[in-house]
Amino acid sequence: MSHHLIITPKTKVLQLLEEYPQLEEVLIDFVPAFEQLRNPVLRRTVARVATLQQAASIAGLKVEDLVNRLRSEVGQDLLSGAGEAEYKTDKPEWFSEDIIAGGLDAREMLDAGEHPVGQVIADLNGMKAGAIYKLTAPFLPAPLIDKASSLGALHWVRKENDGHFIIYFYKE
Repeated sequence: MSHHLIITPKTKVLQLLEEYPQLEEVLIDFVPAFEQLRNPVLRRTVARVATLQQAASIAGLKVEDLVNRLRSEVGQDLLSGAGEAEYKTDKPEWFSEDIIAGGLDAREMLDAGEHPVGQVIADLNGMKAGAIYKLTAPFLPAPLIDKASSLGALHWVRKENDGHFIIYFYKE
């Protein structure tokens, strides 16, 4: 098989694994949270839309380290200075418990092999301006945050002591 895919921060995880199946074990060894990629539903949903840059954010890694580890495994030249995705972790001025108008704890859905993106985006689209939506997830849902941001929602990410994340989306 001739490999034409050049691994970059924008490479989709599914695309990477289809082109270089041997990298699945490397990903899982490098980032144990990627063990979830063995779940066929998550592989078809999350891996299809998540980029390596988002995956690095989920894992708390520098995207350059992740991409270079994968590139070195397949004999590609190493990158330098790849950009990092920025997620807001400082409490914003718009936050108030009083204006939380809805939310979802995605942990049960994900455990059942379901993906919450459609539900969250539908909820956000139906929300009034000036309201907050509270999402709880077992990992940083970078693709979902990026999608909500592209639709104009502001966000604030809080990592809890037990390792799960709470993401507040604000609709202006």
